[in-house]
Amino acid sequence: MAMPTKFLAFLLFALFAISMLQTMVEASSEYHLDSNRYGPNSLKISQCPNQCTRRCSRTQYHKPCMFFCQKCCRKCLCVPPGFYGNKAVCPCYNNWKTQQGGPKCP
Repeated sequence: MAMPTKFLAFLLFALFAISMLQTMVEASSEYHLDSNRYGPNSLKISQCPNQCTRRCSRTQYHKPCMFFCQKCCRKCLCVPPGFYGNKAVCPCYNNWKTQQGGPKCP
């Protein structure tokens, strides 16, 4: 009787581990591996307004965010995913700095 219980416990643990691994892989590939959608030169200039509207939709500084985002998008042809951060997906967007050395792109 102990053998089927151990086997069942092992099977449940294995299923749990596999599902956790799958979740981690999906989460890490959401932005970083989808370079066709978010990487350098992934946009056309005509797509910049919509992507910047998405990017700036949750900030209280909407006007300046839109101004700089569109400027950066026109230069880099990409806008990072999400509303904040994730700039490593688009190196041009991430590395463009102000004269004071701060980030130019939101």
